[in-house]
Amino acid sequence: MTPRAVARTMMAVLIFQLGIGALLVLGDIQGNGLPLPSFAPDAPRLSQPVRPGDQRRQFRPQEDNPQVQPVRDPGQLPDRLTLTFEDGTYRLEGMIAPGDAPRLIAQIDRSDPPVNELILQSPGGSVRDALDLGRHLRAASIATRILSGEYCYSACPYLFSGGAKRFASPSASIGVHQHDFDKNTYLPAFIAIEDIQRGQGDVMAYLHDMGINPLIMRHALATPADEIYILLPEQVEEYGLTTETPS
Repeated sequence: MTPRAVARTMMAVLIFQLGIGALLVLGDIQGNGLPLPSFAPDAPRLSQPVRPGDQRRQFRPQEDNPQVQPVRDPGQLPDRLTLTFEDGTYRLEGMIAPGDAPRLIAQIDRSDPPVNELILQSPGGSVRDALDLGRHLRAASIATRILSGEYCYSACPYLFSGGAKRFASPSASIGVHQHDFDKNTYLPAFIAIEDIQRGQGDVMAYLHDMGINPLIMRHALATPADEIYILLPEQVEEYGLTTETPS
């Protein structure tokens, strides 16, 4: 992206954050949270295919198996990221929990044989750990891959972006949304606003460092945390999430 395009993107993010800040302050004054608009209970589920203009889905991965045409049935994914090695392939799967980055970095560094590529599957979780682990993957020149019918949501695309080389099957499901700050609902609104701005700033800087088009954030910022925006294959390529074109 050109410097002017980056500047426009940053300005759009700032304006969006100010809008969220105003809603938080209003909610703080009224004594109630003020959620952003979201779908009705009968909204499409994760397992339903997407098409252009119809890409937002309920985000309840623990209730709705998002795999459409899985290469294999992984069963119940772990509550924390788990590194496994089978048939010459390393997989990193499960929820990204706080503290996973240092734990997994240590495991990856001492793995034998060395980790050259990681197959990812995760419903997301801790953004901070996804960024830290993603930076380590890039520094270690480790590639990332998402297989046909498998998924990478929420914070997982940031982890995927850390791959030195990145491949995603056209039938893989990659989705983004707002970071969930529900844990801060008991803090004053001005602190919550600071958390949002700091977190989004860290993510923008990370995407820039990883060579990902920060315009991908427009979909994340416009999608509430209880929903997910599924990227089309052409968007995955457009935003630079992948470095390899599927054959």
